[in-house]
Amino acid sequence: MSEATAHHEEHHGVGHIVDWRVLIGVLVSLLILTWLTVKVTEFDLGSLNIVIALVIATLKASLVCLFFMHLYYDQPFNSIILVSSLLFVLIFILFSLLDLSAYQSSIIPDYISSLRDPAYPLDQLK
Repeated sequence: MSEATAHHEEHHGVGHIVDWRVLIGVLVSLLILTWLTVKVTEFDLGSLNIVIALVIATLKASLVCLFFMHLYYDQPFNSIILVSSLLFVLIFILFSLLDLSAYQSSIIPDYISSLRDPAYPLDQLK
């Protein structure tokens, strides 16, 4: 009988090692973007608050995937697919938020009038 002569590699070798300065830079960027997300909520920009929060969240998700998941050092096609899919999710959510005012009154009857009800003074909510 013949024996198997195929050779199997036991060890895969060292993976990609990222410089610690890059990781610290990404960490600082994520902390700054988190601080910016909190600070934006202090200003009443109307429906733009959601848009800004989603854009910041997309940037943070891109940073985490590109550097902590090492997609930045992988083939560029993988990074392009990831970032474009995150952008498309952002666009789809924004388009669905644009349509929110069209059907809001059918979900919550008297939605606008309940906001102006004197039983719920808005200045006491802060």
